[in-house]
Amino acid sequence: MTKGQVEAQISDTVIRFEKEYMGRGPVETKTTIIDDMVVVRLKGVLTPAEEKLSQNPEGAVLIKQVRMQLIDSAKSMLEVMVGDITQKKVLSLYTDISTKTGERIIVFVLSGKFEI
Repeated sequence: MTKGQVEAQISDTVIRFEKEYMGRGPVETKTTIIDDMVVVRLKGVLTPAEEKLSQNPEGAVLIKQVRMQLIDSAKSMLEVMVGDITQKKVLSLYTDISTKTGERIIVFVLSGKFEI
């Protein structure tokens, strides 16, 4: 597989995870592999209720806390999925969500540089 095909497969996998586990899929997803990192950018991940809740600071904090808790509970599942696709062990996963833009960034750090 080419690098682009691997990136597309990771995007598809993360989209499926978001739909099945988080309850809503992103509007747009882009995955980029840079050396030993996989960067996934998801746009439009907030539900309409979360968008409304994020309009006040306390609500925005609450959304971030809940979403971080959900990702933490499924972290190992995501690491295995990306590891299977890249054929590398995932050493760590970092994520953040913006309640202003409705975007989530996920960064996977691999055990070595990804090469085709």
